[in-house]
Amino acid sequence: MDTEAVLGAVPDWWRRPGLDAVAGRLVIAGRDAEALARARGTPRFVYDLERLRENARALHAAARRAGLDHRIRFALKANREPEVLAALRGLGAAGEPDAVGIDACSPGEVEHALANGWTGAEISYTGTNCSERDLDVILGAGVHINLDAVSQVERVGRRAPGTTIGLRVNPMIGAGYNDGLAYAGARPTKLGITADRLDDALAATRRYGLVVDTVHLHAGSGWLADGLSAFEAALVATVHVARQLIDAGCPVTELNVGGGVGRIARQSERPVDLDAYTATIARHVGPLGLAVGFEPGDLLVKDAAILLAEVVTVEDRLGVRFVGLDVGWNVFCSWFIYRFAQELVVCRAADAPRTEVVTVTGHINEAGDIFAEDYPLPAVREGDIVALLNAGGYEQAMSMTHCLRPLAAADFLERALD
Repeated sequence: MDTEAVLGAVPDWWRRPGLDAVAGRLVIAGRDAEALARARGTPRFVYDLERLRENARALHAAARRAGLDHRIRFALKANREPEVLAALRGLGAAGEPDAVGIDACSPGEVEHALANGWTGAEISYTGTNCSERDLDVILGAGVHINLDAVSQVERVGRRAPGTTIGLRVNPMIGAGYNDGLAYAGARPTKLGITADRLDDALAATRRYGLVVDTVHLHAGSGWLADGLSAFEAALVATVHVARQLIDAGCPVTELNVGGGVGRIARQSERPVDLDAYTATIARHVGPLGLAVGFEPGDLLVKDAAILLAEVVTVEDRLGVRFVGLDVGWNVFCSWFIYRFAQELVVCRAADAPRTEVVTVTGHINEAGDIFAEDYPLPAVREGDIVALLNAGGYEQAMSMTHCLRPLAAADFLERALD
């Protein structure tokens, strides 16, 4: 990181209704973040449930402005907490137009979605390397299934001839927050049917009378404004496949663009403009007359939560100031696994200038348990409460008890609305 560019700055990209600095203190959903931590303990996730609804409604609204016949299915792997799911499920109540279905990627996720109120018809399954045990659940649940390999088409055909399916294609072009998060590119990956196998996939569907009604694309994860052009290139390649399938007699009704749209994590990053995103989709999919499926994960939940932790160590080592927290990568894995940048806020000094450069680490007994290096913060002391932002997606869902460190508790807050 170029610390000279940010020392003395006050990052404010994260401030919004529901997450703000009030009299210098971090406030989430109308509650003082440090006070919550002192009263209830750390580490602790704190959710602003209204933010989930705002994010879902924003994507629906952008799709409508682009003239898209669309449906949104939440990527359940991003967050499976019942309180989060109830907030999203409620968007479909009482005839509200902003209903959200479920994108599942395992039998367990299918069962979890059903247990939390969704019907089989509201769930789309897109997984990889399905076993016969997987299909026991998936085929019995009445969900739509997208298949990402010719061998998987064969397996489903043998088990359930005549089934309506989707094909997940690999356009050989990807978009991601970094190179490791682009799911498609020049190098083959395990995800999706490539152009050289499309005829084989079609032949398999015909052998078993399978009906292809969906073409599925997932370009990658966490991409921001500068990734829109790569997503568009992947979309164009996928539209070409959809035309081939339609010309071959497949009754395709939906092009599923997957998820992958990210949330910014630093002042220098630029968010995806949802109107530009949906207009791009409309420009290429519109002429086919197909519905568009969206499968957002982080886009809906990432910025809806923070993780509160206590500073338990401030120590200088060979000219580097280390700030140690009472939480580790086992609970907050974004940098450790995905190399997503992190923003940290000292709760008592949320809008204070960043005056010193530190390395922020966790309490897992591994050298790689780091949240940020060469990172600017206000002067910090032991006992301070720090908030790690963008904690709503993939953090709680991927937590584990590594080193027998406990999981974090969570609070799910409703924001008072005017």
